[in-house]
Amino acid sequence: MTLAKHLGIYQQSDAKSPSRLIEEHAPLVKKIALHLMARLPASVQLDDLMQAGMIGLLESAQRYSSTKGATFETYAGIRIRGAMVDEIRKGDWVPRSVHRNARRISQAIKAVEDRLGREAQDQEVAEELGMELSEYHASLSDANSGRLFSLDELNESGELPIEEAETSDNPLDGLASDAFRRNLAVAIEELPEREKLVLSLYYQEELNLKEIGAVLGVSESRVSQIHSQAALRLRGRLADWRRDADD
Repeated sequence: MTLAKHLGIYQQSDAKSPSRLIEEHAPLVKKIALHLMARLPASVQLDDLMQAGMIGLLESAQRYSSTKGATFETYAGIRIRGAMVDEIRKGDWVPRSVHRNARRISQAIKAVEDRLGREAQDQEVAEELGMELSEYHASLSDANSGRLFSLDELNESGELPIEEAETSDNPLDGLASDAFRRNLAVAIEELPEREKLVLSLYYQEELNLKEIGAVLGVSESRVSQIHSQAALRLRGRLADWRRDADD
């Protein structure tokens, strides 16, 4: 199953009591927390993430209904991760300059691709930004550490992450429209092969950056750069879709 297919409709599961759901899925909290820790600065503590995640799990067990069309694991995973992200954002640890640089990179990638009619290469984007290649790679690494869920943030607004948009019992309510999900799936499939592979290994196979580096034979920092560039490339390409949808 490809990463793009994960954007489709969730499957149903049998109903269980809240206490049983919590007991069976408590390990999911630690799994998600460890997955996030691979991308977070050392100042973020695992215990803090797990505490926030358990609150998300408790709320999920209380509010879940199998008639909503999602497995509990999928539904709870969204809420657990959202609770952890909220906890991290309370610390306000990401400098605004990181977000500004991410927007600049996305715009530069889009400008190069519009001008050349093909995928923008690292050196070309660096030149567009007036940077040395090493400086561009460093900016990519910073952007990746500052954007916790680069793919998840690519909803219709282009800014808010999925967890903040989700407000009802149905994990699909408030997310990107069907049309947007289709366009996102197409955009993912059209990424350079290495970028598409990194996203698939990270989001679908749930490998951390170090594990992906071992698969690709590159450093962890290089995986971080590839991941960030893929997300920013998607953001730039989807900007046109958003403008067309508004027209």
